[in-house]
Amino acid sequence: MSAYDKLEVELRASPRTWLVTGVAGFIGSNLLERLLKLDQRVIGLDNFATGKEANLTEVKGLVAPKQWDRFQFHRGDLADAAACQRACAGVELVLHQAALGSVPRSLDDPLASHTANVTGFLNLLVAARDAKVRRFVYASSSAVYGDSPELPKIEERIGQPLSPYAATKWMNEIYAGVFHRAYGMETSGLRYFNVFGPRQDPEGAYAAVIPKWIAAMLRRETVRINGDGSTSRDFCYVENVVQANLLAATTPHAEARNQVYNVAVGQRTTLNELFDLLQQTLRRREPGLPLQQPAYGDFRPGDVRHSLADIGKAQRLLGYAPAFRIEVGLERAMDWYRRHSG
Repeated sequence: MSAYDKLEVELRASPRTWLVTGVAGFIGSNLLERLLKLDQRVIGLDNFATGKEANLTEVKGLVAPKQWDRFQFHRGDLADAAACQRACAGVELVLHQAALGSVPRSLDDPLASHTANVTGFLNLLVAARDAKVRRFVYASSSAVYGDSPELPKIEERIGQPLSPYAATKWMNEIYAGVFHRAYGMETSGLRYFNVFGPRQDPEGAYAAVIPKWIAAMLRRETVRINGDGSTSRDFCYVENVVQANLLAATTPHAEARNQVYNVAVGQRTTLNELFDLLQQTLRRREPGLPLQQPAYGDFRPGDVRHSLADIGKAQRLLGYAPAFRIEVGLERAMDWYRRHSG
C-alpha cells in the first residue's frame, strides 16, 4: 500500500477541517472533490476572478449529498485581509491554490499579479498564523527556475525569474520561509509543472496549452505553436497534484516539513510531441477529425525553453508516487475536454 493509499484510509477514519483557496478554479475544485469524497470538512474561498461557479456545481454532482453538506463556501478576495481571517477560522490545514496564473497575463499586468499572488499570499499567511493553522501548503511554480538551463530541475538550484508571475511565486517561497523562521509556522511549497485535467479552462487569452489546442482541433482551427515546437514541458495530470497536496499537508515527518517540492512526473514532452499525442488521442474518439499540421510562430517572451522535474525529493520525503503519466492523464481527461470545448 502506497503512502497515499494509507493516508486516504487515515483521513476517512479521522476527518480534518481544510481551507482550499481558489476552490472554484481548476486545481482547487479537484482538491475539493477529493477531500469531500474522503469525508473531510472543507472551507472554500474564491473571488471568481478566474474560478467558475460551474466547477463547484460539477463537484456537487460528483459527491454524495452528505459529503457536499460538509462544504462551506466563502466568496472573498485574498487582497481583503478580513476575508482571509474569516476563512481561516477553525481551520486545521490550508491548501492555498488561489492566484492569477499565466506568464503572459503577468507581463500584461504585473500589478494585478502582484496584488493577487504576493499581497494576497501575505494576507493569508497572517490569517493562518493568527488562527494557529497546523500546516500551510501553497502552490508555487516551476516558473521560479527561470533562466537556469539545468535539467532536470532540482529544488535547491534556481535561476533568475523571467516574468512577473515567476517573481511572485518566488516571493511566496521567501515569505513562507520567513514565517516558519519568525513564527514557527509549518509550510510546504509545491512547484507545479504544467498541470492539466478536468475543469481546466479551454477559453480565454491565457488558456493553458492542452485545453486550448484540443478546442482548436475540435473546431478544425489551426493550432499555433510558439517557437519551433522543440520547447519541452513536464506535463502533470491533476490527480498527481492532489496527491502531493494531501501528503504535504499531513506528513508526520519533521524533515518533510518546511520544504519546497517539485510536483510533476519526471517525463519530458516537446510541444511537437504533445501536438501529435493530442491529435492521436482525439482521433481515436472522433475518427472524422482531419489530420492537421500546426503553424509555428515566434517564441513567447518570458517563457522557459525547457522544463523537466527531478521528483526524487518528494518521493523520498513525502512518499509521492505520481500514478498518471501524460498519456494516461490525457485518456482520463479527454472526454471532459471534448464536452467543454464548444
